[in-house]
Amino acid sequence: QVQLVESGGGLVQPGGSLRLSCVASGGIFSIYHMGWYRQAPGKQRELVAHITNIHTTDYTDSVKGRFTISRDNAKNAVYLQMNSLKPENTAVYYCNKWPAAGISQWGRGTQVTVSS
Repeated sequence: QVQLVESGGGLVQPGGSLRLSCVASGGIFSIYHMGWYRQAPGKQRELVAHITNIHTTDYTDSVKGRFTISRDNAKNAVYLQMNSLKPENTAVYYCNKWPAAGISQWGRGTQVTVSS
């Protein structure tokens, strides 16, 4: 069972940047495809970006060109660089394996609030 700890969230003004980090323990991190997900108040959790075990990436349309997902297998870590943040990006952000179908265990996430 993989344990995941997200960090790096906070309060930022519109147009600002944040870098989220996720460290995994347990399992063989390097073979996993990983994703960043988010859940805004009153909404379902959604996939934001994913990175495969060969480092190919993809993003939901609304963040393309602003967010960058990356990973460091030596540190069992996956990152999400978020630039040009907008109020609609406010959510709790989680990392987990991708795809998430059938996954029941999630970390605590990290809160991102974009507000002036």
